[in-house]
Amino acid sequence: MTDTKLSAAALPNPVYTSLADWVTDHFLPLFRRTLGGEYRWCCQWWLHGEAVSRLTSLWHAWEVLRLRPGTGIGAWYREHLDHQLPILMGARGPFYQCSETAHREPREAGALPVPAGRQNPGVMGEYSAVLPSAAPAVDPDTVTSDDAH
Repeated sequence: MTDTKLSAAALPNPVYTSLADWVTDHFLPLFRRTLGGEYRWCCQWWLHGEAVSRLTSLWHAWEVLRLRPGTGIGAWYREHLDHQLPILMGARGPFYQCSETAHREPREAGALPVPAGRQNPGVMGEYSAVLPSAAPAVDPDTVTSDDAH
């Protein structure tokens, strides 16, 4: 029986060992855009959690897809970069208040506590109001036409 799992020694080393290296040595020199208007960048990009998450996603996918012969990098452009770049650097993206030379701290969205009557905030349509504890159960077999109005 052959072991199909690759040993750690058989896995290729990544080209970049940190996100910062990938961004400064690969991403920024290669994907230049005229900044201002449609495209934004922040000189302190690492202070933007959303940007770090999106760039990390791009970097990890790039490290994997660069190894696929033929269309690997094409797939990376189509499935990853072409989707992320307009969001990441867009006029309303994570850098929208910043410039190439100045960082502006983004305003964090607020949230009120989940109401006590809301059972599960993760379930779509679960907007249950607080029901009175003494509400009588209604038996549909006993409802008359007068009760229905």
